[in-house]
This record gives sequence, C-alpha cells and structure tokens, in this order.
Amino acid sequence: MDYETVIGLEVHTQLLTKSKMYCSCSTNYASAPPNTHACPICLGMPGVLPVINEKAVEYTVMTALALNCTIPEYTKFDRKNYNYPDLMKGYQISQYDAPIGRGGWLPIDSNGTKKRINLTRVHLEEDVAKLWHRRANSLIDVNRSGVPLMEIVSEPEIGSPEEARAYLIKLHNILRYLGVSTANMEEGSFRCDANISIRPLNSKEFLPKVEVKNLNSFKAVYQALEYEAKRQRELLEAGGELAQETRGWIEERGITVLQRTKEYADDYRYFPEPDLPPLVLDRTWIEEIRAKLPELPEARRERFMAQYGLPLYDANILTNSKALADYFERCLKLAEHSKAKTVSNWLLGDFSRLLNTTNTEIENVKMSPKDLTEMLILIDNGTISGPAAKAVFEEMFHSGKKASDIVTEKKLSQISDAGEIRELVKQVIASNTGAVSDYASGKQHALTFIIGQVMKATRGRANPGMVREIIMQELGGK
Repeated sequence: MDYETVIGLEVHTQLLTKSKMYCSCSTNYASAPPNTHACPICLGMPGVLPVINEKAVEYTVMTALALNCTIPEYTKFDRKNYNYPDLMKGYQISQYDAPIGRGGWLPIDSNGTKKRINLTRVHLEEDVAKLWHRRANSLIDVNRSGVPLMEIVSEPEIGSPEEARAYLIKLHNILRYLGVSTANMEEGSFRCDANISIRPLNSKEFLPKVEVKNLNSFKAVYQALEYEAKRQRELLEAGGELAQETRGWIEERGITVLQRTKEYADDYRYFPEPDLPPLVLDRTWIEEIRAKLPELPEARRERFMAQYGLPLYDANILTNSKALADYFERCLKLAEHSKAKTVSNWLLGDFSRLLNTTNTEIENVKMSPKDLTEMLILIDNGTISGPAAKAVFEEMFHSGKKASDIVTEKKLSQISDAGEIRELVKQVIASNTGAVSDYASGKQHALTFIIGQVMKATRGRANPGMVREIIMQELGGK
C-alpha cells in the first residue's frame, strides 16, 4: 500500500526580553552560574504572584502579525498541569483555548514548489528549568525557568522532511528579521518538536502520530523525520500497529527511541490561570505594532531585485540571512548601486566560504563593509588585479587590516608596465614550448595555460588584460 507523510511542527522560541515572563529575574543567564537567576516565582514557592511581561506580549503579537494570524481582542493564560522534574511548581503557565494569534500561514518554496503552510496558533508561555544528566544523577538549573517562550504551531500540512526543513528555515529567518529572538538552535532559543504520521494515499483519516524530540538542528529535523516515516511504514507493512507516543532522536545512532506514551490535552487538566487577569488587546496598540513591523525577507528580496538589479538567485541567498543582507546594504551605502552584483559576488563567494571554514558569525567579522568597498576601488583603478584581490580579501577577513595597507605590506600592486610584462611573457613562452606548439595547432586551452603561468610568476600582480594581449602578440609572431 502507498502511504503519504503528514507532518506538523511545534516551534518554541525564547523571546529577547530583559526579564522573565512572570517575574523580574534577568534572562541573561547563558554564562551565569547555575540557579543564580532565580526567585520564589521561578521556584514555584507558595504565596507568590506572577506578573505578565508586556514586552513578551508585544513580541508575540508582532510575530503573529508577521505570520498573517488573526489577533483576537480577548486572550488569557492557562495552567497546564503535569509533573516533571524541570517544572518545580507542577504546572506551566501557558495558553490553551484563547491564544494571542489564531490561524495564519507561512509560504514556503521546497525544491522549486511553492506551498502555503497554514498555522494553528501562536501563543505565549514560560520556559522550564534545564536538566543536566550526570551518570546516575540528574541536576536542575532553574536559570532558564520562566524565560518567555513563544510557541508557533503549524497545521499537519507538511508533506515531507524537505518541506519541514524549508518551513523551519523560513520561520527562523522571519524571527531574526523581527528581532524578537536570537533563534539560536545550539543555545536552545529555537527548538522544534515534530509530529509525524503516515496514512494511506488520498485518505482523510489520521493514523496515530508520533512526536519526535531532541531536534537541535535543521539537519536533525530532516534526518529524524526521514527515519520516522520509514519506521512507521515498515511497522505497518509488517503487520504491526502504530501508537501515539513521544520518541527521542538519537543523532549518534540515527534512530528514534521510545520515551513515553503520548499525553492528550485532557491529561494536562488545563484551566484558566487564577493569578493572572485575562488580557484585552487594544486594537490601536495592535495597529501600532503592525506599523512598526520591519521589512521581511520576501519583501526585501523583491526590493533587492528591483532596486539593485540583482538576479533572483543572489537576492534570495542574501536575504535568507538578515545579517548578510544588512552587510550587503551597508556596502552599497558606500559604493555605487552599479556595484551591487560585484559586491554580491564577493559576499556569496569568498566571504561566505571564509565564514563557513572559520565558523564565524557575520557580526564578528573583522572586515567592515568600508574595507570591502575600498578594496573594490583598488581593483577599479588598476592598483590590484583580480587574482591579487582574492589574496587581499582573505587577509582583510582574517586580520581586519585595510586593503591599501595589505597591498603595500605584501607588495601586491598590479604590474601594468608593458615592457616588464613582455619580458615575463617571453620567459614563460621559452619555458613552455609544448604549450606553444599546442596553441599553434589550434588548442585554445594552451593559451589559458600560458596566461596562468605568467600570472603565477607575478603572484597574480600582472594586469590580466595586458598579459593576454602581449601573449597573443608574441605567439602571433611565431
């Protein structure tokens, strides 16, 4: 029997507020000693009262608007009751039947196919403590407990692991553009739980779903869903039965393992949070937030093509990273718009390569946009050649030095003296008689080889145009 995959994603993202969701404790706990950013509210002590963080509500409304959600006038908080070591008070203050954002959608492009993934809700809750497992013991760090946590839930409309990855990358990018979260998966500020099931092709009924946890990268999401879809198919084909359960992804082994049978909503015994009043969201305030929404990735991509004349490929990759798009535009504030494609080529080529090989975030790059544009000026005025520019660029990236200083230190200024180049060409021709014979017999690649040898002899400093012209003159006379 043929089956189709059905996936729904629950994304939890920590919000960039200074204080926690229901108390004044700092959210800047990353490098703090364990259990130092905690108070009686974080610890769930009797008699304490929570207070709603207004900035967290604002950020959630902002995200909901960016995701095309409906913002109701009335919303409230609920108690989600369950017992787990990372939840000291035995319940989590969350939202159930009256979330801040309802509905909405997110358009994705997966393998050239455009699709709109509908959303169920965007709601606000608090994060839980962090468990540290050490052999036979488990330790608890309460610093994270109470950090504002926004949950974005999709409808079960994602049809493949590839679509799931495209959805997450798109959502991740939007959150960073909005500035509501660092959305750093490695630090846990952007976390994903994936619900996956299979069903007979063209069937409308859902088979029991599996929730997959421990997904800490886009790659992990893709691999875990690939594995789980295959596991469920093989189980049914072998005559087994699927059960609603929670499974953990074990990346080292490339498998999912059973953690527990899945709870249902009734198991959490939701009821309205008695210590927090319902929220009435003023429409004027909502529209003020809407008016402050920044330019989002798709709009920026279209503008890059219209304003700077970039091809779709360049505009798409540049705007997939807010930091990269910002760097690009800072360069163009210092250079002519006619240089947009040149700047894009450098950023998508050597710049991105160096970022990846050195594992450097754009925000930490030593080379400023001004440095890059000054290097382009040196290329335009003939001070350095294209090959030399690559060496200059790499040194700028690693050291943060100015292009002009590097050119002087490493003696990379372009050789444009015709007499000097002609002497070098003659030497190369004399040392490569085989290539000269190949060229004479019509093999054009031999010309490229000879040019390369001249450029190599000058460490890329010779003017490439003059080198080619003089070689043609010398070979034409033979």
